[in-house]
Amino acid sequence: MTHLRKMMLEELERRNYAQTTTRSYIHTIEDFARYFKRPPDQLSPEHIREY
Repeated sequence: MTHLRKMMLEELERRNYAQTTTRSYIHTIEDFARYFKRPPDQLSPEHIREY
């Protein structure tokens, strides 16, 4: 598990998000990163707009 994923999971857990929401968010970030063939921490707001 990457450091970024671990931080995201910890934050979602801290905010008491449901497991289904957490899975959905993780899946969306994976798709986003796969689309640009880069890790999410290397993507910018411009990439979000393009996606």
